[in-house]
Amino acid sequence: MRMTTGWQAAGPTTLRRVPLARRELRPDDIAVRVDFCGVCHSDLHALDAHDQNAATPLVPGHEFTGVVTGTGPEVTAFSVGDRVAVGNIVDSCGECAMCEAGQENFCHSFPTLTYAGADRQDGTTTLGGYSREYVVRDAFAYPLPAGLDAAAAAPLLCAGITVWEPLRSLGVGPGSRVAVAGLGGLGHLAVKMAVALGATTTVISRTHDKRDDARELGAHDLIASTDPERMAQARDTFDVVIDTISAPHDLAPYLKLVALDGTLSLLGHLGTVTVEAMDLLIGRKRLSSAGSGGRPATAEMLRFCADNGIAADVEVLPSAQVDTALDRLRRNDVRYRFVLDMSDLDRGESEHAADA
Repeated sequence: MRMTTGWQAAGPTTLRRVPLARRELRPDDIAVRVDFCGVCHSDLHALDAHDQNAATPLVPGHEFTGVVTGTGPEVTAFSVGDRVAVGNIVDSCGECAMCEAGQENFCHSFPTLTYAGADRQDGTTTLGGYSREYVVRDAFAYPLPAGLDAAAAAPLLCAGITVWEPLRSLGVGPGSRVAVAGLGGLGHLAVKMAVALGATTTVISRTHDKRDDARELGAHDLIASTDPERMAQARDTFDVVIDTISAPHDLAPYLKLVALDGTLSLLGHLGTVTVEAMDLLIGRKRLSSAGSGGRPATAEMLRFCADNGIAADVEVLPSAQVDTALDRLRRNDVRYRFVLDMSDLDRGESEHAADA
């Protein structure tokens, strides 16, 4: 086994630094020194749901960038020293219709997740990117384009691909009218990407407080969802509404914004929703969702972001402050994404204690 160090769940709000075992490199594996790992709301959900008495440990983190430090004998796409990015899927069956279509995120036998998944060969629990090293199949690692900052690019591998997938599949481009509901970790990247694709882009937020932020991101307008007059004026206006609101909410006001034959894509809250059929019927409107992306789309997204200077707006913290990052994320005290600098895992425990 290959030994490294990482942050393992010790409770819903606490992680502890521990030694971690990674597998020896298989023929198609690469070893990645994890330099920067994003902190995602999914990490919070996983920590909340984790049974501390379970036999399987939980090491979160599924959006990270780093450098290749080792390669298996069959690897040809990467060499030691290459910059790479890894997202929330690290394997799939490779045989079902979805995998053959390049949509490994919808693998019929469920994709292997970067953490809290089951390795397809030996059944061991996958341990995530809150660690100094990760071992991954080369097919599920992506070259990190030179034009992307490694820290700011890390959230592209989860938040970025999550919004890229519907923007591309729904044909957003020049002349499209796009609204982005919610201006957080997902929403700010949706705005940047929609604008770069050529769409006239509007932010929907509860108040006008984020108007300046929206304009800095490239949005053409902001509508307060609490302003009934503006919401009424915007009825049937947008070809695509990207809904990134993470809490349960009424979809009716957002469906009213969708234009004839347009789509509301629900990305933030993935629980049970209730929809009146008439809200879809009037205007032939569509309700859809998306999650992550397949390998071709992820590679395309990274190239697009590099070509257009798109990356996440991040606050970088040393990994020893992971508990602080998670606590602040619970309180939505971040603009717009936390990223952990994993280099401090090279230091001793006493030095970590001084940072925490």
